[in-house]
Amino acid sequence: MGTMATQSPFSILEGLIQNLPLSQLKPPVWAVDELQRRLVLLLNHLLIQEQEATRRLVRHKGQVVHVQWQSFELYLVATPAGLLDRAPVNAKADLTLTVMETSPLALFQATLRGDKPAVQIQGDVQLAAEVNWLVDHVGWDLEEDMARLFGDAPAHALGQGFRAMARALREFLGPRKATEQNKAQA
Repeated sequence: MGTMATQSPFSILEGLIQNLPLSQLKPPVWAVDELQRRLVLLLNHLLIQEQEATRRLVRHKGQVVHVQWQSFELYLVATPAGLLDRAPVNAKADLTLTVMETSPLALFQATLRGDKPAVQIQGDVQLAAEVNWLVDHVGWDLEEDMARLFGDAPAHALGQGFRAMARALREFLGPRKATEQNKAQA
């Protein structure tokens, strides 16, 4: 009796996603515009909760950070208040951050594990150091935001559920990463 090779659902999904021509898929301009506006609102919500973050960004007011992943890009400018806004069209970037991971699934998995993606950095070194500090020190206290909406007890219960789910996903993805590295070394 022969053995039957099984393929991980993740590798099947990744194969499908990689075969999609993401560089040719262009969402409507209005959708990209709205997504970027919402992302800036979320980033500013996170920054407001960390005074040191806004103090650090004030030092870089007017500087532009260009973030790019495949064909998707966003230009952000530091405001005098230490927050972020979308930079004007044709703004010259002081810092360009290009996410090197091409696979959306691998990027998502790395994010779930808490890993930072590989990023190519070009431009202002001090601004790059500040962005790195922000990535390391500014986080989303989702439980606190949910408490404002639902109250402390439901928010705590939801938070515990989300943390348990994230822990389970990390544990599930952890061995997969080790297995993939062993295969690559063989």
